[in-house]
Amino acid sequence: MTRCWQAYLRRFDLEHTIRFAKQSLGWTRPKLRSPAAADRWTWLIVAAHTQLRLARGLAVDLHRPWERPLPAERLTPARVRRGFRYLRAKIPSPASAPKPAHPGPGRPPGIANRHRAPRYDVGKHITPAATANAQQVRG
Repeated sequence: MTRCWQAYLRRFDLEHTIRFAKQSLGWTRPKLRSPAAADRWTWLIVAAHTQLRLARGLAVDLHRPWERPLPAERLTPARVRRGFRYLRAKIPSPASAPKPAHPGPGRPPGIANRHRAPRYDVGKHITPAATANAQQVRG
């Protein structure tokens, strides 16, 4: 009976975590086309939530006027996310400094493109064999 009561009390933690994932982390925002993509998105949200939990000690508590200040080890993921813009300045960048860029050589001016992009009719399904035959006739 005690175990059931503890599980009942823990459901509030789960409900708030799911609400946070939906609202703040955008769990339900993308329109995914396959169950596999939805599964990958869910694991990405779980990883983001874990990263927010791990970054608690580095984040600044940006509490709203009606919220009590919290010590760094008790910050919620939403507050860590709020203070994330100040967190970026504290951590080193894994990337090197950008190099000065100039455009690549590309195709020299005055020379036409020899390979035309394939064009397909809208709604018409072409088999790979038909595509290969079309390229041989054109080439």
